[in-house]
This record gives sequence, structure tokens and C-alpha cells, in this order.
Amino acid sequence: MKKLFLLSVIVFSTITLTAQEANVDLSAIEQRLDALEKKSLTAQEANVGLSAALPIGNFADITTFGFNLDANYLWEVSEQFDLGVATGFHYYFGEDLGSRYYNPKDWGFLPISAAGRFNASEDFTIGADVGYAIGINPNGNDGGFYYAPKIQYGIIETLDIVVAYKRVSLDGLSLGAITLGVEYRL
Repeated sequence: MKKLFLLSVIVFSTITLTAQEANVDLSAIEQRLDALEKKSLTAQEANVGLSAALPIGNFADITTFGFNLDANYLWEVSEQFDLGVATGFHYYFGEDLGSRYYNPKDWGFLPISAAGRFNASEDFTIGADVGYAIGINPNGNDGGFYYAPKIQYGIIETLDIVVAYKRVSLDGLSLGAITLGVEYRL
């Protein structure tokens, strides 16, 4: 009888310990799922930026200065990589060459692109936008291939300083500019 009682205690203890371990494992899984759900809700961000543009190369011969308004929406792919979409409005003021035969033309583009960002550290981000810039003006500006490599430095959690090289390749003409501006995280 003592042996049967001892065997019952051992079996009951084993079942109880196994059940408690299962509860611990289940709660750990629930905690991990909760963390993933919270992360998926915060793993996306919208940004808007404004920058001054200094035309370079061929573009500097026909324009003087520009401004860029940009917006992007990024999803976190991993802890260091974000991918998304970007658009904006880029406007450049025509150069007055002092000739009565040349009428200065302002240039405008609406870029639509894919956006990628590599978060090198808490403060530094390296990225690029690649896509197509729709020509807004002057007449005959059909737009072209658009790319914009950039470096960002975080001043505060929601504000970055951005330096970029933006280029639109048209038929026989490449229009490039170096920009300096800010990007605000919404």
C-alpha cells in the first residue's frame, strides 16, 4: 500500500510539474506575440521634408536655385532596414542669362519612387529614392529616371537634417542638385 501511495504521489507530482511548465511556456509565447503585435503597429512611419536645392552640372547653367518638398512612408523590414514609397514636388528657378533671345524657364518635377533606408546608428541613416520624375514644367518636360541618395542625421527623435544629391535623367540632359533640408517624422 505504501508503494502504491508513493507511486501515486510521484505520478501526481510529475503531472503537476509538467502542467506548470506548460503554463510558463504558454505565457512566454503570449508575451512574445503581444510584443510582435505592438511592434507591427509601430513599425511604420510617415515623414515630410523641406529642402533648399543648389543645381549643379548642366542644370546650373539654366537654373539658379530650387526648393524641394518631399514625403515618404516607410515600413520596418528589420531593425536596420526600412523600405517604402516616396513622392514630392521639386521646383527650380530659371537662370536669366541677360539675353533678349532667351526667356528663363522654371523647372518642376513630381518624383514618384521607391524608398530605402539603412539605419547605421541611432542618429545616422543612409538611404536612396529611385523612381520616375514626372515633368511639370516647362512645356516639353516629359520627366525621366529619378534617383536621390541621401544621408540623414537625427537632431531629435522626430527631426533629421538631410543632405541629398537628386538627379533626373532626361533625353540628352541630366539635371542634378545638391540639397540641404530637414525631415519631420509624423
